[in-house]
Amino acid sequence: MNKKAVILLSGGLDSATTLAIAKKEGYEPYALSFRYGQRHAAELEAARRVAQNLGVKEHKIADIDLRLFGGSALTDDIKVPKGRSLEAIGHGIPITYVPARNTIFLSFALAWAEVLGAYDIFIGVNALDYSGYPDCRPEFIRAFEAMANLATAYGLKEGKHITIHTPLITLTKAQIIKKGFALGVDYSLTLSCYDPLPQGKPCGMCDSCLLRTKGFTENGMIDPARNNA
Repeated sequence: MNKKAVILLSGGLDSATTLAIAKKEGYEPYALSFRYGQRHAAELEAARRVAQNLGVKEHKIADIDLRLFGGSALTDDIKVPKGRSLEAIGHGIPITYVPARNTIFLSFALAWAEVLGAYDIFIGVNALDYSGYPDCRPEFIRAFEAMANLATAYGLKEGKHITIHTPLITLTKAQIIKKGFALGVDYSLTLSCYDPLPQGKPCGMCDSCLLRTKGFTENGMIDPARNNA
């Protein structure tokens, strides 16, 4: 019988690849997405498409409202940066960082994992993100994993250990895309954009779109999501 795993699924390129990796490694995936007050619902539609296409045991969408606190271009009345250089994107913490988002998401995943009896949680953080996002760094993941094993009843069972899997954390976008294609990920179903156009099409100019385009270009490909836009 396959081991159960909770997969954080945003509907973007990274989380779709992470889901495909978990399945390849023999896990029975339970996908978890969030309606957290983000600027658009299009990414949740993408998450549903990816979950259906790759096949998950169950897909839940949790409702939380981080607009209560704001502080990010994704949850507040702050413009999403557009047209920045790749050098600028790689420096500092961008305004698209949502305060403590991955801590909150992982906590929800941990709660569901405990109910399921799943000792494995997958999250698609990667090297291009953790340079700017503090909750995408390896140090954070290690600290959360240690906390998870102390903070849950099932984490204290003898001989058991909760593991937070980050299969993309040392990969570039180009490497992630190459791995995803090898696993059969249909990237036309995904959406990584911070500020989509009407009908959920990617804007092509936000930081996420620019990094994604760079990854496909380095693989000699056109982003199928943009190609269908």
